[in-house]
Amino acid sequence: MKSHPQILDRIIEKIKASKTICVVGHLRPDGDCIGSELGLALALRALGKKVVCWNQDPIPPKYRFLDPKGYVEKPVPGHKFDLVIATDCASFERLGTIGANIQQRKYLINIDHHTSNTRYGDLNWISDREASTGELIFRLLQAAKWPITPAIADCLFTAVSTDTGSFQYGTTKPATFHTSGELVKLGANLNVICHEVYQSYTLSRMRLLQHAYSHFHMTDNNRVAYLWLKKKDFDRTGAERDDTEGLIDHIRAIEPVIVACVFEEVVPGTSRISLRSKSDKVNVNEIAAIFGGGGHYAAAGARILGSTLSVQRRVLAAIKKAIKAAH
Repeated sequence: MKSHPQILDRIIEKIKASKTICVVGHLRPDGDCIGSELGLALALRALGKKVVCWNQDPIPPKYRFLDPKGYVEKPVPGHKFDLVIATDCASFERLGTIGANIQQRKYLINIDHHTSNTRYGDLNWISDREASTGELIFRLLQAAKWPITPAIADCLFTAVSTDTGSFQYGTTKPATFHTSGELVKLGANLNVICHEVYQSYTLSRMRLLQHAYSHFHMTDNNRVAYLWLKKKDFDRTGAERDDTEGLIDHIRAIEPVIVACVFEEVVPGTSRISLRSKSDKVNVNEIAAIFGGGGHYAAAGARILGSTLSVQRRVLAAIKKAIKAAH
């Protein structure tokens, strides 16, 4: 009797029948995105497949240790693929410029754990029960009985660890710990991973964190905390966009806060919002969906057109409404 979903057999069959494969991830890749796509790409290369790994945006500095050979590249026009596999990407639009460069493909597989996934693939394995896409890739490799090397284990452990907030988020399940334990057995180097991901912040990142502590705001009887990051803040601190990852957790951690929001000015007239909820009664995925975004119950985001004041007013109103309805 099989211990894995039938869809895994279909995915494995498609991979085995393909010679040229492109593994892709979403805009502004995080640890789960990089770990999942690179872990899968390494496994497919070991099978003798011709594999490229594409992201529109470069790997954030703290995850570059996972890719010492530089396998992750920007998309290149004119390629034909037997198979494209998207990992950790909730919608085709989130692939960015990759989308236009994977049109000459025979088949598209979509592997993801986001509740908001739009099922844009020819074959979709979407499981929001898992806390990370890294766990899905681990299950796939296990089901196929493909070797998981220490390098692959590093990638997948990083994916799991970062997308669970280092196992602190409510999405963390017993199976998450089991997967992580198995990856350690298979050679995941916790000393290296923890040092690179959690203990090696740039000075510019610390300056941005200083800005966050000095400029966050509270509203709705301190149940909502929010912070603006504008172009001038990046210019002044020397920080890059990648330095914002995890910044929201610092204001989310304030005791009375139920929902935290970081507003980021992308370009004039366009803002990116990140939302985090500490309440099992407030679903920020639903809030993000109002603005065309999505994600998970406790973590979501969106891009919104409009002036900074308009965006702030609309988003905070939606957050307050959700909190009021839940409490």
